[in-house]
Amino acid sequence: MAKKAKEPKLEHSELSGEFTEDGVTVLVDIFRTQGSQEDWTMEVVTQSEDLIRWDEPFETDRDAFDEFLATIARDGIASFLDDSEPAVH
Repeated sequence: MAKKAKEPKLEHSELSGEFTEDGVTVLVDIFRTQGSQEDWTMEVVTQSEDLIRWDEPFETDRDAFDEFLATIARDGIASFLDDSEPAVH
């Protein structure tokens, strides 16, 4: 029987966490493979457990979080609740 490949462990940015604005809370998750120097991936999980993932990785976790804040400033946090996905980086 073949061994199942282990899932790589992830390193989560300290900038990850819940973010609330205008009564809407989302979970921002910024991560990369643990121990690597890979670029960072960002996902936002809504209260309805919808997952929005940015297509392009970010050089730093701060770049990812700044893009998240810019999306909220531009489109509002409610844009994550719409059926259509927000503009991605």
